[in-house]
Amino acid sequence: MRRCDVDSPQPDNRIVSNNDEQLILVDGDDREIGFLAKGDAHAGRGKLHRAFSLFVFKPTGELLVQQRAQGKRLWPGYWSNTCCSHPRRGEAMDDAIRRRLLEEFGLSAEFEFLFKFRYRAQYDEQGAEHELCWVYAGRSAQRPRENVTEIAAWRYVTPGALQAEITCAPKTFTPWFKLSWARIVRAHSQLLGATELLPTLPDNPGHVDAFDQPGRR
Repeated sequence: MRRCDVDSPQPDNRIVSNNDEQLILVDGDDREIGFLAKGDAHAGRGKLHRAFSLFVFKPTGELLVQQRAQGKRLWPGYWSNTCCSHPRRGEAMDDAIRRRLLEEFGLSAEFEFLFKFRYRAQYDEQGAEHELCWVYAGRSAQRPRENVTEIAAWRYVTPGALQAEITCAPKTFTPWFKLSWARIVRAHSQLLGATELLPTLPDNPGHVDAFDQPGRR
């Protein structure tokens, strides 16, 4: 289900990621301890590495969410937040976020750091995510242009409707999305506006090992 407006830009089909990318390995305090190819970092139970999740809202308050492409190794076809990826070896976090948002959606946005957390989630025998994830929020009024090698579909959703969907069908969403969203609802509700009363989701929804990290950069 691709949202398609008459004036929407044509989708992009460039390949913008591969399993040989060098990710940043970290310890439990987010200190760099080495580098590893993405494919190896996601193998087995996963190696702890640095990552980010970005939530981009329209000025009217709706959140841009994406359905991951079927070609993804981990959680293909699941719904997730606007953009989630990793800084590469030698790349600053802000630069990685700008690069990835442009690669996946053709967008630019102003964004701010919210918090970071550590989690591990297993995806059957295909591998796992084991990340120390930095979470950001931003706003953009630009029209998305999805990269079809990364994104199967996208849409805008109100915070209240998203909360209801996660409650009713939690297995259709990625684990890092659910973890991040639960904390945004609880601790950063100013991002969501005052028009909807949102029930609080559990901090650890399902099959993940989550560890809170202080909100320092």
